[in-house]
Amino acid sequence: MSDENQDEKAMADEWAAALDEQGDEDGVEDAWAEAMAEQGVEEDDVSPVALDELQDDSVPTAGDNPDLDVILDIPVNISMEVGSTEIAIRNLLQLSQGSVIELDRMAGEPLDVRVNGTLIAHGEVVVVNERFGIRLTDVVSPSERIRKLR
Repeated sequence: MSDENQDEKAMADEWAAALDEQGDEDGVEDAWAEAMAEQGVEEDDVSPVALDELQDDSVPTAGDNPDLDVILDIPVNISMEVGSTEIAIRNLLQLSQGSVIELDRMAGEPLDVRVNGTLIAHGEVVVVNERFGIRLTDVVSPSERIRKLR
């Protein structure tokens, strides 16, 4: 362990001991004031902020109509997932041409459509002008997508 890491650990241990001894909020404030003084931060430079002031009102919610022109040209990766499975490295190394890997999906189940790894829809494979495509059968709602991101 480096000297710097040892110093940080010692400081953290002292901090925890001081908080345990004091056991009240006033002690916490004193400890913060002491830590800020060690860092060279003046108490006048810091002002308390209420939690509701920290919320960013510029982030659009599902009901807002934000100006999306800024992000329309950003490229994203779209992938279609037929299924997945877990396999031991031992078995992975034994795979060769013609090997069959069993997936967690049944034949005929819809594919997952993912954008940058996030599930956005389900669909089925179609052929259009001798090219594969996918017909979306179910789109995940925007609120559900946002909930899964958190």
